[in-house]
Amino acid sequence: MFTGLIREIATVKSFVGSTLSIKAKLKAELGDSIAINGACLTVIDVQPDGFSVELSPESQKHLVIENYKNEVHIEPAMMMGDRFEGHVVQGHVDAIGTIEDIKNLGNSFDVFIKVDKKSIPFIVPKGSITIDGVSLTVNDVKADTFRLTIIPHTMKETLFKNYKKGYKVNIETDMFARYVSHIIKHQTQNASLSWDEVDAINTTF
Repeated sequence: MFTGLIREIATVKSFVGSTLSIKAKLKAELGDSIAINGACLTVIDVQPDGFSVELSPESQKHLVIENYKNEVHIEPAMMMGDRFEGHVVQGHVDAIGTIEDIKNLGNSFDVFIKVDKKSIPFIVPKGSITIDGVSLTVNDVKADTFRLTIIPHTMKETLFKNYKKGYKVNIETDMFARYVSHIIKHQTQNASLSWDEVDAINTTF
């Protein structure tokens, strides 16, 4: 589990086949889970100046792979007892969005992102969302777009400072919205659910 608070902007050393090698200050250990641009990935090798993770074909299919170059956001998984900030983030990217516009408001920035309409039900006004691993609050939701407001500190300390119109981003929508939708869908398909069926649904989240 993650919080959506970026701990470091790291540098991509190489991305060959399914292996992504990262140069970072973070001292990773073999088997660690690390969110890279919002995707939870497993450390398969450790080097003096960083670490390597593996991206399965499934991961590569659902991520904005062209962004895994130059610089990336990284966040190690939470440890028991860590201070909880941001929001509950699984590191499971479930949508890809496209930056439609960025408006400089002086003391903040409005960012408009377009997504597939099927993702809109899981994007809740005033709810949480993760963009390339960054925990943010949704302000407005339209038919196929939503608006975020980003403060200057976040703009400066994340890769948002490099984003432009047409740029694609990894999105993890609200976990609880997906959870409720999944249960309701099964309830409508089945007049009633047994506790065993409820437990089976829980294991998918």
